[in-house]
Amino acid sequence: MAFLEISHLKKVFGNQTAVHDFTMDIERGEFITFLGPSGCGKTTILRMLAGFEGPSGGVIKFDGKDVTHTPTSQRNIGMVFQSYALFPNMTVAENIGFGLKVAKMPQEQIHVRVTEMLKLIGLAALGARYPWQLSGGQQQRVALARALAGKPQVLLLDEPLSALDAKIRVSLREEIRAVQRELGITSVFVTHDQEEALSISDRIVVLSEGRVEQIGTPSEVYNFPRTRFVASFVGTLNLLSGVVVDAAAGQISVNGQPLVTSNSIQGAVTGQTRALAIRPEAIALEAPTPGRNSLAATVEEVNFLGAVVRIRVRMGAVAISLDVFNNPHRTLPQRGENITLGFSFDNLLVLEEVA
Repeated sequence: MAFLEISHLKKVFGNQTAVHDFTMDIERGEFITFLGPSGCGKTTILRMLAGFEGPSGGVIKFDGKDVTHTPTSQRNIGMVFQSYALFPNMTVAENIGFGLKVAKMPQEQIHVRVTEMLKLIGLAALGARYPWQLSGGQQQRVALARALAGKPQVLLLDEPLSALDAKIRVSLREEIRAVQRELGITSVFVTHDQEEALSISDRIVVLSEGRVEQIGTPSEVYNFPRTRFVASFVGTLNLLSGVVVDAAAGQISVNGQPLVTSNSIQGAVTGQTRALAIRPEAIALEAPTPGRNSLAATVEEVNFLGAVVRIRVRMGAVAISLDVFNNPHRTLPQRGENITLGFSFDNLLVLEEVA
């Protein structure tokens, strides 16, 4: 039995369905990320897990206990918000210990727990300061410590890093993940940032318009997207259309040039147009090679991006981008030059929907 069970969860606001039939099992100690654009339903699901929103249908269970209609105060959750939500008139230590004080924990135990939390977040010497005397990253650490102080069953994080600058976001997300691993707490993290999701998650739930597009590990979601939305939203991707030549043999044609996938094309028939995807980093500049796909194209643009050079090529109406590592000794192709691209059969992905 999973630690956190979500079954057929639904949320309707007036005539609009924000969440459609969301079902997922989360194991104890897992770090799950809900990923998607604004309005996709990720925060609404998190708020239903927290008890801030009542579901229109479905069941939520924590460790086998039905908490679907249980008040937030009785769910034993920790919540970290985007806006820190610290009390400005309380010190760092008082903010961390606030929930424990409300729970009427003895003062000596509160002091011990707050000291533990300050050490855990690396702010042991700053307990007497006020929030306005801290940086944004430090304030968010305090918010995290406050959420963890009561030893919750589940930690919920609603875009906690979006108000911070890029460098602080990277360091703080690593700290959050390290703390989560140390405590072994089941966590659900909401973000629209694909890099955040890929870097810290055990599994990612990609959402669009209130529906689950795909659930998988970061590697599965990035390398094997199942739908056009996942393929385009997670990472940079070339999206193409191909005509099925032989579904059983995995043969497909793009702009009249034959390509092969590593597997049969499920549910396809000859002559059908299917959506294809290939990552820019999977493509190489190379002569035709047996056992690999090849495409003839014309260079349209060469963009120097520092560590990577992105080359855009064209085959009639079809444009493809490929990435090569910057090498000062490499001779790059010029605009208008005819070249050949190569990539493995495994790297050509056939998506579920028809193009």
